[in-house]
Amino acid sequence: MRKRPSAGHRWYEEGEEPDYRFTLANERTFLAWLRTGLALVAGAVALTQLVPSFPVAGLRTGLAALLAVAGTLLSAVAYRRWARIQQAMRLGHPLPMDRFPAVVGGIAALVGAVVVFVVLMHPR
Repeated sequence: MRKRPSAGHRWYEEGEEPDYRFTLANERTFLAWLRTGLALVAGAVALTQLVPSFPVAGLRTGLAALLAVAGTLLSAVAYRRWARIQQAMRLGHPLPMDRFPAVVGGIAALVGAVVVFVVLMHPR
């Protein structure tokens, strides 16, 4: 007797199996998003442990918290993105578009801009 898939994975048996090259490319992209999330969390740890305090009280902790939360959310959202693309490929639908990369880039740019501003404004 065949085991019935759980409700969250029912889509995995729908449609046709896509070309393995596309499945593997989707998986590589998923792993790249996980590495990016891990790098953001590592950046948060490095910011709190290795960077001297900024002249603005709490700024270093706030930036580290932003990086840690962004890295955690990125890793969580990466799975959903992988599953949506995999499902679209199985069903022969167009690949879904999302703002995921733009949001990640925006957060990284914001943190970088704040750090550059603080470093340039800090008198030596």
